[in-house]
Amino acid sequence: MGDSLTARSPTTVDPDRLSQIDDETSTTMTLERTPGPRHPVGAVDHALQLLLLLRDSPDLRVTEAARRLGVAASTAHRILSTLEHRGFVTQDRITRAYRVGPELIELGFSSTRAIDLREVSEPHLARLTAQLGETVNLLVLQGASVRFVAGFEADQRVRTHVLTGTLLPAYATSGGKLLLAELPKETLRELYPRGLRRFTPRTRTFTQLLDELAVILMRGYAVNQEESVSGLSAVAVPLRDRGGATIAAVAMSAPSPRLPARRVREMVIALRGCAAGIRSDLTR
Repeated sequence: MGDSLTARSPTTVDPDRLSQIDDETSTTMTLERTPGPRHPVGAVDHALQLLLLLRDSPDLRVTEAARRLGVAASTAHRILSTLEHRGFVTQDRITRAYRVGPELIELGFSSTRAIDLREVSEPHLARLTAQLGETVNLLVLQGASVRFVAGFEADQRVRTHVLTGTLLPAYATSGGKLLLAELPKETLRELYPRGLRRFTPRTRTFTQLLDELAVILMRGYAVNQEESVSGLSAVAVPLRDRGGATIAAVAMSAPSPRLPARRVREMVIALRGCAAGIRSDLTR
């Protein structure tokens, strides 16, 4: 959905499809070796290393976890299973890959300004969802991906789905492209050294993305036309802080037939009003 949500359509779109995207272009984190405690607890250390890996990777499989930790697959599986039991990770029922869980998301929110951003934005997002009759989300950039911070789902039988806490490829979402447009070309090349994975025939190539980001920066909004999931489109505008720096993206998504080109301007105006309200409350 352009905005990286999934669609709840009983006939055309798999609601889990987008959440299964394996973001192969995300930056891979290197676990740095630093002086440790005199009496380390191996299992605890391994669990914490896995959580650090999940910080920058949308999916983590047992074999990769075992390789990165230098342990047997059975050991990695036991650690991940324990983290899943406590809600720090979740396992995709189809791919069997592990992702950041709700407890870890809440822990991160509580220790950063993200919790303030979410709390301040939610009333505005809820009103916009009611106004438009479509799903609305707030996204922040995280490496080569975007994290869904808050959102409200449309009250329609066929709709896009809120994925709060989910990490998805920035280049395949409207909010992500909007945030990428603020970055220098050199940074973009570092984020995507292997190019862009295609999810639909409309997913941009890296060259196409660079051209589009220049347009997005000039006009002040981004559009996703079935670039992440066929049949889903989205529009996003920036949320800026008091100094004018973009800190997040406010996006709406809908099944493509409900978001034709002639409605984009209407959506942009509504989204900008929402972003202005959030910004006003944040800077009080």
